[in-house]
Amino acid sequence: MTLGNTLSLVEKSLLRGKWDSNTSESTSSASYDLANLVVECRFRDVLKSDRARTLFRPISDDLSLPLERLWNISTSSSGEGGRVDGGEEEELERLCIAIACLHAFVQANWTGPDLDVTPLEVLTNVNDSQVPSSWTEEAIHAKAISELAFGGEPAYHLAKVAIFLRLSQLLVSLPFNHIESIPWWRLRVEMVRQRILDEPVAISDNYRTAVEALASTTTTTTITSEPDLAGRMYLELGLLEHTLARDRAAADYFIKASRSTGLEYELTGALGRRTKFQQKELSQLVLLAESHLDLDCYSGEDSVSLSRNEKKKDGKDTGEEIEKDTNKNIPIPETLALNDDTLLEQTQFTSSKVAAGSGSSSNSSSSSRLSHIDPSSQPPLHPLDQCILLSLCLNVRNTSPQHGLTAEQMSPYVSRVISHPRNWSIHTMALLLRSRLESSRTRTVERSTLQLQALIEQMPTADSTTSERLLYFHSFPLPSRWDMEKELAQRYLSIGVVKSALEIFERLEMWEDVVACYGALEQPEKGIAVVKDLLEGKKQEADAVIARGKSTSTPHYRTLQDATREAKLWCLLGDLDPENAVAHYTHAWKLSNESSGRAMRSLGGYYFARANYEEAIVCLKRAVRINPLLTRSWFILGCAAMRVEHWEEAKDAFSRCVAIDEEDGESWNNLASMYLRIGAGTAKKPSGTLNTEEEENDEDEVKSSTPVSMAHYGFIL
Repeated sequence: MTLGNTLSLVEKSLLRGKWDSNTSESTSSASYDLANLVVECRFRDVLKSDRARTLFRPISDDLSLPLERLWNISTSSSGEGGRVDGGEEEELERLCIAIACLHAFVQANWTGPDLDVTPLEVLTNVNDSQVPSSWTEEAIHAKAISELAFGGEPAYHLAKVAIFLRLSQLLVSLPFNHIESIPWWRLRVEMVRQRILDEPVAISDNYRTAVEALASTTTTTTITSEPDLAGRMYLELGLLEHTLARDRAAADYFIKASRSTGLEYELTGALGRRTKFQQKELSQLVLLAESHLDLDCYSGEDSVSLSRNEKKKDGKDTGEEIEKDTNKNIPIPETLALNDDTLLEQTQFTSSKVAAGSGSSSNSSSSSRLSHIDPSSQPPLHPLDQCILLSLCLNVRNTSPQHGLTAEQMSPYVSRVISHPRNWSIHTMALLLRSRLESSRTRTVERSTLQLQALIEQMPTADSTTSERLLYFHSFPLPSRWDMEKELAQRYLSIGVVKSALEIFERLEMWEDVVACYGALEQPEKGIAVVKDLLEGKKQEADAVIARGKSTSTPHYRTLQDATREAKLWCLLGDLDPENAVAHYTHAWKLSNESSGRAMRSLGGYYFARANYEEAIVCLKRAVRINPLLTRSWFILGCAAMRVEHWEEAKDAFSRCVAIDEEDGESWNNLASMYLRIGAGTAKKPSGTLNTEEEENDEDEVKSSTPVSMAHYGFIL
């Protein structure tokens, strides 16, 4: 076996998170040993290896320098300060260390359990006597958070071990001449970085095009010949589009993923009961789905595949029997029972056949393919297909209006995944989606809140292995710990438990939500005092004080804030203090070195509310240049341009709105009005009153739509 072919198998193993048994056992080197450790999620061993020590040997102790200039990272590939370029071997080692850093960061902030290695253990070589005395956990963390900010959006400052994500970002950004899968890993690193920003930021299309190029048959990795890898690739590209709010493009990629894996699914109807006292069976929505992926050595499920094939031969392929084999010894998160006096735990289907002619697509073909499936006893799905169904469920939410029918459409997708647990993290995501769907119903809101709390509490536990939790992490949008805690606080807020929500928001240092809680408690002055204390360096969390072992009177908060985060605090103070809002927003803009989109959005909204449309246009143009993904900024810009009769500018702004969100009716309405204006101004007008009446109607249409749209977008004024 040649080195190139073996390298390709190792790359596939790293992408899958499972070691390929076809890799030659006789091939042994430091790079392959590191790759095996990464697949086994032994990140401490990887980051404490000799190669990692070489990369992270300090060459400067000046933390005012960019992080890449503090270590050997940028010079090791050329042989300066490190070893001579070793070609494929060295690149694979570098990739392994980058993946270990990335997944260590993910383990600490998303999947758990708690990490067993600290940044200082990795970055300060214990064999070296010269350890920079100025290097502390706080200082390195603050530097990493500052450099992870992007597009004017700050990174979440309480994310754990942020330096690992920054190191991974630096390592994958170096030149790679032999690793064909490096574009995929660059995309994964960028996707994780996007998830710690306050708002998503547009990224280069090169990420997508470079990953799609891997599907070319000319590459060694041959993605197209591997159904599971092709499914993962399209699924992750779809999640990228989902993050950037491009719902139609995301849907296309999710469908490509399902076709790659051979997943068959159909949303249809079957007779059943949903309540304990229901006498008459009614047609209930059900998702029929069947996997065609081989459960081979890559997923470690040979016995399940064998048992299923044997039962097919005997004609006993029932979902119940397969489930017993599949779910044996699979650790899953705690699943709370509903325990309602009326609703059943799950829909009880009374018929083994689906309703006639109820397919979601071509009825004849869909029904014929899946008609053999009993709705009450479906076969288990491959974990990757479960990820695809959860993503399709997300797309139902994104492309449908917010009403009860949307929840009814999403529930069958979630129920289909929950019915057969296959992976700890995937089951966590399914339970989270069910919790969200149940949060608006009186009979299920209690279970919804308690389930969310249980999911948060089980993250630090070790009830499942790290490798299992990370196996499909990149294939579905599992929220971070702080996002789930924030969601729990918002759930408390929605049911009136304001003080509990306030405690969570204060612990997470999400100050905008803290101020909102004080507003709900009719204590706005406390919100202003909190923000002022933060800016003056007086406020400090008790946990941080205990961790440092210092007096609470020592003002350290300012040293933990990067300029982008501090600028956001000034914007928040401007929201709370309208009399001095312009000064606060302007100070935030200057403090961020003219990179804070939040400052310009707030200032533009302030001017718009006071009918100073020219100034609003200037500010909002700056805001959309920094972050062009926020629909509300484009919409207010279009409204401001419309007020001063800049029809072309307004048309362009509303065009961007509908390009981002094709379901935005208000923007479509105003865009049509702008085309009428432009057409009326350029065309020759015949004599008579018809054109005048059209202009008056158009004016009324434009004016009437604006106040509704402003309220709809909830712009901060």
